[in-house]
Amino acid sequence: MDIATLKAFKPAEFEEAADGYRATSEMASTVKDTIENRLVPSLRNQLDGKAMQAAVDELKELGKDFHYVQTECALASTALNAFAYDMAAAKRKLEAALEDAKAAGCTVGADGSVSFPAGGDKVDGKVPEGGTVSASTSSTDATANAIEQQAIHQHPNPNFGKAIGFANRIGDALQEATEADAKWAPKLRALKADDDLKVSDRDWADVKSDQDGVGAAGKKYLDSLPHPPKDGAPKDNAAWWKGLTDEQQAAYVSLRPDSVGAMDGLPATVRDEANRIVLDETRGRYQLEFDRIPKPPKNEWTTISELGWSSRVHTDEWTRWHEKYGERYEHLDKALQGMDDIQSRFDRTGERGLPQAYLLGFSGDADGRAIVANGNPDTADHQAVYVPGTTSDLGSIDGNINRMVELWNRADNEADGKTVSTITWLGYDAPDEVAKDATHDSYAYGGAPAFNKFLDGLEVSHTGDTPPHRTVIGHSYGSSVIGAAAQTGTLNADDVVFAGSPGVLVSGADEMDVPKGHVWNEEGGSDPVPELGRYYLGGDGDIIPSDKDFGANQMATNTHGHGGYWDPGSKSLLNQALVVVGRGDDAELKPSYGTFGPPGSWDRVK
Repeated sequence: MDIATLKAFKPAEFEEAADGYRATSEMASTVKDTIENRLVPSLRNQLDGKAMQAAVDELKELGKDFHYVQTECALASTALNAFAYDMAAAKRKLEAALEDAKAAGCTVGADGSVSFPAGGDKVDGKVPEGGTVSASTSSTDATANAIEQQAIHQHPNPNFGKAIGFANRIGDALQEATEADAKWAPKLRALKADDDLKVSDRDWADVKSDQDGVGAAGKKYLDSLPHPPKDGAPKDNAAWWKGLTDEQQAAYVSLRPDSVGAMDGLPATVRDEANRIVLDETRGRYQLEFDRIPKPPKNEWTTISELGWSSRVHTDEWTRWHEKYGERYEHLDKALQGMDDIQSRFDRTGERGLPQAYLLGFSGDADGRAIVANGNPDTADHQAVYVPGTTSDLGSIDGNINRMVELWNRADNEADGKTVSTITWLGYDAPDEVAKDATHDSYAYGGAPAFNKFLDGLEVSHTGDTPPHRTVIGHSYGSSVIGAAAQTGTLNADDVVFAGSPGVLVSGADEMDVPKGHVWNEEGGSDPVPELGRYYLGGDGDIIPSDKDFGANQMATNTHGHGGYWDPGSKSLLNQALVVVGRGDDAELKPSYGTFGPPGSWDRVK
């Protein structure tokens, strides 16, 4: 890098190119949304048969391609802005040094050398002559710097020291520009796909690598932007986001999608965009890693006999495989299944009028996290947030997503034209096993702060003319999370529904932080969990929401077992839907039983 090149460099040209890439990214996003939320649903509603399915499959693949274009173009835009930022900083340093040198009567050569005029006190009757100096080659060498400073102090011409300073500043600016150019050239060249027409797992895994590379190279640029609030409340997060320019918002989404996607208070559309990037990147990386692991041996079991007894045990071959690969293999397998299930929900948009899905939270780490909304909660009149219970993880997310799909279908029918959004909130570490883990309240208290923050975020990001009506629904141990949230913070909800609850860590409905009469409970026939909660999990005699003394409205059910509360067409589902749309008074309630048996009335249990 020389002076002429850096002087001629125009950051605006690269910023304009960045704007062009960002515009392309936005166009790709629009096309993707059109395909997924308009074209595919339209085809499903108008056609059927193999030809329709083939067309839908092709369109879905095309939508994924546009998502890749959207992501990579946004990353290219950020990289170009960051490169322009680095080069502009170097150019400003050069221009300032040149201007200062000129003002001091010095002349700068094309090679960066600085000529200084005669000056200083006369020596032997003569004014010390001028000369020419160049930038030090070892500005970071302490010994060289010390020698240079000694020479400056000893030189009879004060302009000598000034010239050395100008030359070093010019040299530093040129070095900074050279390093920026060398740093960014390979990063920008890497932002391209392979030459086939399929966006593969490898391509998405490379996106993550590209993000890491651009993020590391662009640290100075990102540091120059307004920083998000540390552990910010939803209102603080929202204010920070609104204060960013379009360019700055795009930079954060492209470089920090995991952080943006997790920020409560940001618009659902923004979180969805960021989390879908993380989802596709994670799926690509996980699939590549999964494919590299040897598959488990087919001969998993063998039989051994000893003293006349036969036992079925794992083979030595399988045991060796499992010790080396088993834990990671199972994690990847479950996570990939969960990600496919989330994608399947995206692909179902339009079925039976099902609205667009929004991914409001996602992580593939450990047991995984997933927050999936049916319909945009920011514009919905009614919101329902469902917290699943024990054994819930990313690998089993499909069932929990489907429960909220069924609730949306039923609530939408009962909403009198109002809009509804139902949300599956797996934003906490659920107990893995009933006997070993569900007896501990640490999982509930551990998840409560995140749940309260999420609810507050829904309040902040809502854009309707009036606040939404919000219902929280806890199934099994999920009800304990809601109880812990009410006990330790402010539960930002209008109604609470418990289903199959083993206990909620509070002793009565009046402690649930919602208006009186707005706590509802369902206990299905043959559901053992409430009894376990009453007599085993929390101690004999503990009050649970199914008990009359708890004070919840006991809604009628016609489902059985622990997981049937969302069966299509059931009374259990209808009653939940009525609460969700603010019509709890229309819900059918169980008869009120007194000490000596049923009184024959259907009054609400107070």
